[in-house]
Amino acid sequence: MKLSVSARAAAAAAVATTMLLTGGAVADAASAPARPVAAPDIPLAGVKAHLTQLQSIATANGGNRAHGRAGYKASLDYVKAKLDAAGYTTTVQQFTSSGRTGYNLVADWPGGDTSQVVMAGSHLDSVTSGPGINDNGSGSAAVLEAALAVSRAQYKPTKHLRFAWWGAEELGLVGSRYYVNRLATGDRSRISAYLNFDMIGSANPGYFVYDDDPAIEKTFKEYFSGIGVPTEIETEGDGRSDHAPFKSAGVPVGGLFTGASRTKTAAQVAKWGGTAGQAFDRCYHSSCDTTANINDTALDRNSDALAYAVWELSE
Repeated sequence: MKLSVSARAAAAAAVATTMLLTGGAVADAASAPARPVAAPDIPLAGVKAHLTQLQSIATANGGNRAHGRAGYKASLDYVKAKLDAAGYTTTVQQFTSSGRTGYNLVADWPGGDTSQVVMAGSHLDSVTSGPGINDNGSGSAAVLEAALAVSRAQYKPTKHLRFAWWGAEELGLVGSRYYVNRLATGDRSRISAYLNFDMIGSANPGYFVYDDDPAIEKTFKEYFSGIGVPTEIETEGDGRSDHAPFKSAGVPVGGLFTGASRTKTAAQVAKWGGTAGQAFDRCYHSSCDTTANINDTALDRNSDALAYAVWELSE
């Protein structure tokens, strides 16, 4: 799907209209400043190619990509190789949980003001019972493709960009909490936004936006409004994903979610389509969470929304 070009145009038009209304008078449209750089369309094919690789890794390693298992380390190696080739400075952070070694991967894009850091992250691990393609290959693949889009564009944002893939989220946010707890107070205060993407391709999707920070929430809603997709506030995952340690440390957080085990209502079907009375993700934490368990439209829209937010918040 190629919705994001028109989406960004519509969103930009809405913002411009708001900016033009000053003091009850309408300013000259020609005087409105142009956006310096527009976020690119994130190719759905690229995101899905990463999901195919994660599925292959799980299949070759006991059917999962869980913490402390070979499938997790192979997943991390795959993502790291892509980022290294794209010019990122990557760091692998090692920790121990449940008697097994875990890993976080952090990738910094050169340049930008390091006193203002915009981060986008996702957990890379699955549960032991399945390959975890929606949970959370979807978020991991979208964050990776957005990072690669930064490289392809040779984007030079005002703020510093950092991307992260967390280990052992399924054991209780272990990797992200380890990272945040080891940041110096000054380093925490330099993170102006942490954006979290956990399950963004659910097969019976909703469009949920975190409401933890008004400015970040507004940015995501702006994007979805531009493509005519209504959103709801995310509540199912409150405190249950990797944004929680950042929020507890005082970092502004936000993110996107397409739903897990809760069931979609008739009212939500009227807004988004899909099947009422069925879970947003019937394969949540199950062996059927494979590449067949992905809604392409939701994955595409959320990947583009991710890029829109990264570009908007890092200028």
